[in-house]
Amino acid sequence: MAKLWAGRFQNDANELLDEFNASLPFDKNLWEEDIKGSLEHAKMLYSIGLLEISELDSITNGLEEIKQEILQDKFEFCIEDEDIHMSIERALSNKIGNAGKKLHTARSRNDQVALDFKLYCRKHNAILQRLLSELISTILNMAKQHTNTLMPGMTHLQHAQPISFGYHLVAWCMGLKRDIERLQCSIKLSDDCPLGSAALAGTPYGNERDNLALSLGFKYASANAMDSVGQRDFALDILYNISMIMLHISRMAEELILWSSYEFKFVSFSDSFATGSSIMPQKKNPDVAELLRGKTGRTYGNLISLLTTMKALPFAYNKDMQEDKECVFDSVKTASISIKILTESIKTLTIHTENMRNMCEKGHLVATDLADFLVQECNIAFREAHHITGTCVQYAESKKLDLSQVDSKELANFLQNHIEVLMRNTDSNTNIKMQIDCNKLHEVLSIENSMQRRNSAGGCNSDEVKKQINSLEQWLCEIN
Repeated sequence: MAKLWAGRFQNDANELLDEFNASLPFDKNLWEEDIKGSLEHAKMLYSIGLLEISELDSITNGLEEIKQEILQDKFEFCIEDEDIHMSIERALSNKIGNAGKKLHTARSRNDQVALDFKLYCRKHNAILQRLLSELISTILNMAKQHTNTLMPGMTHLQHAQPISFGYHLVAWCMGLKRDIERLQCSIKLSDDCPLGSAALAGTPYGNERDNLALSLGFKYASANAMDSVGQRDFALDILYNISMIMLHISRMAEELILWSSYEFKFVSFSDSFATGSSIMPQKKNPDVAELLRGKTGRTYGNLISLLTTMKALPFAYNKDMQEDKECVFDSVKTASISIKILTESIKTLTIHTENMRNMCEKGHLVATDLADFLVQECNIAFREAHHITGTCVQYAESKKLDLSQVDSKELANFLQNHIEVLMRNTDSNTNIKMQIDCNKLHEVLSIENSMQRRNSAGGCNSDEVKKQINSLEQWLCEIN
């Protein structure tokens, strides 16, 4: 089969070259975008007088027939056509004759593929935004039920301070919110239409590029033809955005894996989203979360792959850029199914609130509250209060108790002894108060009170968490 570009060549292409050179096996994914671009391009050719109305009608009807054939899996993709653009153009010409051969006037495969690929990225950008919105909404629905559910907040994976499970879930949502905002920014950065740039230098036909851009959903035509066909920033943007999405998903998955272990037992996965062992009958493995964590690596690899491909290319189009699509197709597919399955698995999670509460009585989570109490009630400098509280932790451990479990009167006596030592070693001008109010100290040692006291903006106090949830839900309404 002769190539559509073969006029300058005496010999047919080697079959091995056909296999090596062709992008059709994967870029046929762009068929819908290619037909869309061709339909609008044909209308533009008619508007500038390069097509008769009968030719425009033939092209339009022919492309619609091809669309239906592809949808019905009746279209024959031939590797000799190299890519989706040539495949559709040949099929169109075979259907309608000479009018089909006029369609490629005033464009090149260079701007054609840039358009198709950009349309694809923009379409899936919107799909990813919708999927992330659904995920955030699912998490927020769970968070609203747990604004008072105590759990240990951790740093360095060590018990730190008491928080609510709802508060932790809202923290998940904040990263996902930024993911959507990055996708929104990428849409703005890719709002220029490359069609009409031709090979690299524009055309002599007077293409109505601004109108063409608007008809294809862009705000304006690209400003420089060479840059327009030779850049893949929009593809790198979606690869980076997906990498960040998967980073956040992976961190969430890691916590779900930990929380579903017997050591934590904070959550249990539904049987519908867990697997068993081929040898150990008792096992219920969090394979969904583990795969989510694992698939993150391939999205990083796809980003690095295209960055490496693009890094040393001279300007305008180069054949290397054919390698831009498979990595994007793979990352889009990976991210889409990952968001969907995470959303569904979260909906069916079982939350073990009692275990979360019990774990708050390990690790002396109220220690910072005690230090703050000494600062506020006894006028002790924080660094000294920090030291005294550390001795209280040692005292509690000597009794095999959590600090929150020590009797308040007993702890008050212990504190007063240390305050006396501090007063003897402190300047007489320092107005340290020695008397400890046992009732106030008892309140300070309460895990519930500790969580609720943190009522600064963005804190874990229940009312503050509800504000954060309301703010996120309002934001979701605004963007959807």
